[in-house]
Amino acid sequence: MSDAHLTDRQLSDGPEPVELTEEPIQLSNRDPASGPERRAGWSRRQRIAWSAALAVGLAGAGALGVMGWRIAQEKDTRISSPEQVAGLTRDDSDRARSTADYLRSGFAADIELDRSFGTVYRDPADEKRSVLIFGGTTLLWQPERDLDSLFGLMADETGKVTRLREVPAGDLGGVMKCGTTSGEGGDFAVCGWADHGSVVLGMFPGRTVDDAGKLFRDIRAAIQSRG
Repeated sequence: MSDAHLTDRQLSDGPEPVELTEEPIQLSNRDPASGPERRAGWSRRQRIAWSAALAVGLAGAGALGVMGWRIAQEKDTRISSPEQVAGLTRDDSDRARSTADYLRSGFAADIELDRSFGTVYRDPADEKRSVLIFGGTTLLWQPERDLDSLFGLMADETGKVTRLREVPAGDLGGVMKCGTTSGEGGDFAVCGWADHGSVVLGMFPGRTVDDAGKLFRDIRAAIQSRG
């Protein structure tokens, strides 16, 4: 074996060695001066469309969640008929019971209820201002629509309900509306409330719509309970 230093050995014939320079080696044909390569992705229009679709989806899910919560809160509703309510006294006379039962039966024929009721409350200050309350409990998916339908059906028994408008429903929520209809004694106020667990109508002879709406809220707070 030769004792010659490795650097003194002659290279064998073969390809010419690669000469390294100070210039950087290009790994693509892109011009370095053109700036960073643009990555493929969604356009601005696509991003806006996707964001809008997501917002609509989230809003829809939120609305369904709120509706589900409201139905769960309102579906188990109970209606009672106490002897005294909002300054009125329950009228248990045969005539009052017959009238209440007639209204209850007609109401139950128009809408399928789990439980129905009808009650006449006498105003101690004026016998002509007795209040007739009738309705019942059931699961309602669209309370306002059902309430409007019942106001329409009242035309068959009394007369068309005119100037119907929404009034504050109070702490129990749902929807409450009042209007005016006609009867044997002339025009009188009529109100109704509906939520996901109940629907009730009331007739208020001798009272304005504003007075009837306030009294109806007080009556509702006394006769309706949940849970």
